[in-house]
Amino acid sequence: MRSKRRTNDLIASQILKICRHGASKTRVVYQANMNFKTVKPYLDTLIKNGCIEAVIEGSRVVYKTTPKGLALIERFEMFQSEIDKLYGYA
Repeated sequence: MRSKRRTNDLIASQILKICRHGASKTRVVYQANMNFKTVKPYLDTLIKNGCIEAVIEGSRVVYKTTPKGLALIERFEMFQSEIDKLYGYA
């Protein structure tokens, strides 16, 4: 049976997907089912590693997934698919 807790890589992947077309921090928090305190380190790490960028649009910050982040999503989904097959989840 699968664990109910999400791994850090799954959370990062979810955030990257949420930010594909641009998302505010509030949208990321709600869609990733997190809180503002826990989402900050993920956003900071993803920005630091060039996977998302923080863009100022008017008076708000919008987080957008970069091409590097999109490639990471694709690789993560391929890896997750193989793991699921290995353990019979697929």
